[in-house]
Amino acid sequence: MMSKITMAQLTQTWRSQLAEDYPQASVANRDSIVRWLLGDDLERFDNLTSAQLHVTQQALSFRYRILQKRYLGIPPERAYRRLISRLSSLLVLRHKVRALVALSRDRHRTVVDVIQEVLQELLLRDRYIQQQVAWIAQCTNNFQLRSALLFASIEEYSMRPIRDRPLLVYRTIDYLQRTARGGITYSPNSEQLQLVSDEFFTEESDNSFSWLDNHALVAYQEAETEAEQKAMHDAVKQELSDYLQVKLGMEAVQWLQLYLQGKSQQAIANQLNLDVRQVYRLREKVCYHAERTFAQKKQPELVANWLKAKVAEHQS
Repeated sequence: MMSKITMAQLTQTWRSQLAEDYPQASVANRDSIVRWLLGDDLERFDNLTSAQLHVTQQALSFRYRILQKRYLGIPPERAYRRLISRLSSLLVLRHKVRALVALSRDRHRTVVDVIQEVLQELLLRDRYIQQQVAWIAQCTNNFQLRSALLFASIEEYSMRPIRDRPLLVYRTIDYLQRTARGGITYSPNSEQLQLVSDEFFTEESDNSFSWLDNHALVAYQEAETEAEQKAMHDAVKQELSDYLQVKLGMEAVQWLQLYLQGKSQQAIANQLNLDVRQVYRLREKVCYHAERTFAQKKQPELVANWLKAKVAEHQS
């Protein structure tokens, strides 16, 4: 049972995961990542119910995936650009920044400028981020790994959903409103923006957030995973369509499109103005080329599941 898992077992599970994912990495670096993931308060795991532990493990996996996807093994400067690019891509944030900047005294600031300013303020004033900086320093002395862990921490924290919006949106709005009232523009340059330092700030801020709605985080994680899967499915579907057009012609592509919409073979025959027996033969050809040739190089399980699931639906 999940409620019976011990701290040692959880630690070993993550050590095994890191060893499998990064066999060439040093044991010290892998252990540093595990320490960072689990945090400094290991006793908190002992008091969790089975359901709470499940949610917490999902949150840990989400954080690890952010680290893997954008920052681990990447030089600090390039990893930082990835962080800024990721946060700048938030559509709701871009709209808010542009609207507020347009009303400010300094209308030349870009979205990237503002995000860098907000991140610098998080490092200087936010209790949770300060704790993360201090904890990461205890986890590793490796500068590149420190940078990767901090950037992953900042992204995960910035993206936490608060009332259906990322936390960073609220922080940015608050920052722009305060600086507009004070007539202040603070643009950190490359020397000022020391994201990983030997100095750790401990001053508390009244505006700090250090809490997490775990259920909201899991919902966000699931939505992001769903979006990633949809993007992958769409890309594979387009490649398969292009392949079928070359091998079998446009009728095969049309059949695939209708088929993936859940149309029956009779409905496809009516729409393509073909005899239903022709449509069944077309289906056999498409399935053969898709599974035996195309799928050997491109997402074989995905293509096979598409075809088998749909065929089963139509035959039932």
